[in-house]
Amino acid sequence: MSIDRLYSVAARLQRLQNNYEDFGMRRTVEGIMVVHEHGHPHILMLQIANAFFKLPGDYLTPGETDEPGLKKRLDDRLAPLDPTMFEPEDGALNDWEIGDCLAQWWRPNFETFMYPFIPAHVTKPKECKKMYVVDLPERKVFAVPRNMKLLAIPVFELYDNSGRYGPQLAAIPHLLSRYNFILQ
Repeated sequence: MSIDRLYSVAARLQRLQNNYEDFGMRRTVEGIMVVHEHGHPHILMLQIANAFFKLPGDYLTPGETDEPGLKKRLDDRLAPLDPTMFEPEDGALNDWEIGDCLAQWWRPNFETFMYPFIPAHVTKPKECKKMYVVDLPERKVFAVPRNMKLLAIPVFELYDNSGRYGPQLAAIPHLLSRYNFILQ
């Protein structure tokens, strides 16, 4: 199986359908990490293949709860493979502070579209994606997979830019508008 086929949208949707038949609705958790750069909030995102952007996180295993699952996914995605080479201080792994759940997106069918609500005619959604605010630990070493880049995207770049980032990521400025950022 070629790499392109393995990661194509159609292949991802087929895996979703196969997993749905085996385990039920997929539950996904992602972290919104805000950093301040040049006096303006930015969101940490992973860029794949110079085109596709995503928040750090992934889907949960059946029976796994949101907060511990998100901490594990953040460690899997952003922590060094060999944490001893960076001399982590006590509890440096899994030291993420998970905050408010800012959004839930629902996939009603085996399609690419997700909605911030469950449509009235849908009784069994196929996926629920939750976005949580994640406070960055004071000292954290990030290690990103080779096929990805970790970028700080300015909030003003995301705003009303669903053409480039998609509706979920473009909604982040609206979701964060309930917070008052104080730069120190």
